[in-house]
Formats: sequence, C-alpha cells, structure tokens
Amino acid sequence: MMLKLKRVYDDVSRQDGKRILVDGIWPRGIKKEDLEHDEWLKDIAPSKELRKWFDHDPEKWEEFKEKYKKELDDHKEVLMQIKKDSDGRNVTLLYAAKDEEHNQAVVIKEYIGDMK
Repeated sequence: MMLKLKRVYDDVSRQDGKRILVDGIWPRGIKKEDLEHDEWLKDIAPSKELRKWFDHDPEKWEEFKEKYKKELDDHKEVLMQIKKDSDGRNVTLLYAAKDEEHNQAVVIKEYIGDMK
C-alpha cells in the first residue's frame, strides 16, 4: 500500500499521486483554488465534538484514536476505496494539523492498513 501523509502546507510532489484532504474544515490561509487536491473527504474527518474534545492534546491521543476509529466504522466504503486506490499507486492524505504524529490522517492510515 502506498498511502502517504502530508501537511497541506508542504510542497506538492509528483510522488504524491492522488491527493485527498481529510480535514473537516478548510485549512487556514489557503484559498480553495490554491490547494492542489483531488478530493475533499470532510465526512470522514472526526466529528466536531470529538475534534473539540481532543484539541490536539497528545495526552488524549490513545483515547482519541479509539473513539475516532469507531466513527470511521461508519465510512468503511469510502475507506475501502482509498485502500483500493492506493494499491500499487500513491495516495496522499492531506491534513492541516501542526502535530504530524497526533492527527486524524495518522488514524485513517492506520485504520485503512488494518482493513482486510
């Protein structure tokens, strides 16, 4: 699987392949027409309640992952499509968070990696 993660503020690369924004809200400081992306899957982002509760607090990371994976269970079809798209081809999940280790894209990649 060639699923990659990248901040929306990082430079675009030909190695990115299909670029999918997985944030629920549009990234600050970027005009819609300026972000090179193929899809914006805001429906698979964490719920507003979960996002506000987590608030990018690494102390809550494990619990956030658990809760968010339960939310992702409702989006298996979309996630399976990402898995298929990334089979032998590059797909990059885009996110805006500063924390590159504790964000929803990390959980989505892990979730897709665990799918059979």
